[in-house]
Amino acid sequence: MRDRYSGPARLVRAEGDEASEEALGPPEPGEVIWRDDAGVTCRKWNWRQVARTRITEETVNALFVLERLEPMTMEELKAAGEELGDLLSELSPEVRISTRLVPGRK
Repeated sequence: MRDRYSGPARLVRAEGDEASEEALGPPEPGEVIWRDDAGVTCRKWNWRQVARTRITEETVNALFVLERLEPMTMEELKAAGEELGDLLSELSPEVRISTRLVPGRK
C-alpha cells in the first residue's frame, strides 16, 4: 500500500475536484479526505480506501492511521495501536512496526 503512494499522505479538506477512482465520483468540497499527489486515497472518514492504495496479499509496506475524537483518550488510542501491532505480529512474525504520534490541533 505505502509503495503505491505518490508523494506523502495528507489529511485535508477536499476542494471537490480531486482525482478519484471511486464510483462515487469526486469528494464533496469540504469533505475530509486522505490524498497524495495523484489524488484521493481514502475518504468517508477513513472507511473508503481506493483500489490503488488498498492492502492486498502483495503488500510489503503498509501504513495504518489511527485517529481519535473525544471522548476517546490518548491512552485508548495507544492501546488500539498496540493491539493492532500484536495482531499483525501474530499474522506475520517478521513484521517490523514503527509508530509515530502526530498531535492534533486544538
